[in-house]
Amino acid sequence: MDLLSKLPALRNVIREIRTSIHENTHMSDVLDMVARKASNVIGAKGALVRVLNLETGTLDFFASYGLEERYLSKGPATNIKLIGQLCEMNEIVVIDDILNSPRVQFPKEAWEEGVRMIVDAPLIVQQPLVGLLRMHFTEVREIDRIEKHFLTSVAEQCASAIDKAYLIETQRFQYDQLTHQTEKLAALGRMAAGIAHEINNPLAGILLYSSHLSKKVAPDSPIHEGLQVISHETARCRDIIQNLLEFSRNDKPRRVPADLNKVIEQALNIVENELRLHHIRLVRHLTADLPEIPMDANQIEQVFVNLLINATEAIGEEGTVTVSSRQEEGGGQLTAEISDTGIGIPRDIVGKIFEPFFSTKAKGTGLGLSVSYGIVQNHKGTLRVSSSPGKGTRFTVTLPVITEGKAADPVTVTQEIHNEAD
Repeated sequence: MDLLSKLPALRNVIREIRTSIHENTHMSDVLDMVARKASNVIGAKGALVRVLNLETGTLDFFASYGLEERYLSKGPATNIKLIGQLCEMNEIVVIDDILNSPRVQFPKEAWEEGVRMIVDAPLIVQQPLVGLLRMHFTEVREIDRIEKHFLTSVAEQCASAIDKAYLIETQRFQYDQLTHQTEKLAALGRMAAGIAHEINNPLAGILLYSSHLSKKVAPDSPIHEGLQVISHETARCRDIIQNLLEFSRNDKPRRVPADLNKVIEQALNIVENELRLHHIRLVRHLTADLPEIPMDANQIEQVFVNLLINATEAIGEEGTVTVSSRQEEGGGQLTAEISDTGIGIPRDIVGKIFEPFFSTKAKGTGLGLSVSYGIVQNHKGTLRVSSSPGKGTRFTVTLPVITEGKAADPVTVTQEIHNEAD
């Protein structure tokens, strides 16, 4: 067969291999087809595909065609020097003296198989060797330029198939790990919720009786002071349990059209006395006539109360809290911002503030921001923070608007952390 007459058949095989790689996720099926098609079209006795074992560093048998089991059962190719040479050469290697070539690990068995010449094509993806395609011939003959080009193309396709399989396997492993971790967290959440329910009832009893007893004891009595401490700490435990329940439930919001500015004002009314006691100035920049948006007003109010309390505690005494609202360009989102002139968030912890139970406060539960983050997430919005240590912090809440009876495209909840220049 002359050179030109080979081209259509060779091109068809390359096309079939490429199609198989795109349509088939099983590497073994692809490589089996490669061994068979390549052998038939090039006139070889058979072919063997070995894939590099990343754990052992050996070239393990993976697919074959036209070769007997007694030859295939000899085991993996462990010649490290061979693997290194293949990486360095990155080209087709013709072995026409199989009995004396150091590249042939089992020459006697190959000869008994009827093999007289071997052609190696390294499977390489961006330099690292991932495998070897070895063609076996029953006679020594010339491998012409077109056949070498064909084998190079086949090797490239094989390498792509192996690389794709590695990627799928890696992604599957990561998915399995994530699923396992999610299941563990879900079980932990259910257990925590059950424990919280059980603890809530005795806490309520302790709080009731300690408060009742403190009213019957003289204010100057040491017992009165102890009862006050019991009442205060029990109330704090109750709040922790309530936050834990809210966090574990992760209830879906009951969304109805509501005015964002009114929700902000309701949150401000709750914390206004606290701001006044700490001599904190409140600045409002609320854009008038904002469209109503679908939200659970109680949940969103809880978010703003949490953020305002955090701002108050960050300032301590004397400072400014600025609250603003606006509609973003295009009309698809409303944004509310709460900024303060407090101490800011240290750079080494700013990325952890939305994690459950993380808190820098001596008496903090570490659930306020986590709950707020979950609420905004369930509203298809974003909660972001930017902070300059020593200068202040700004929290930004963005919520989607409903227009023409359809919700705006959901915004993926992200945790964007920015440290502005000091």
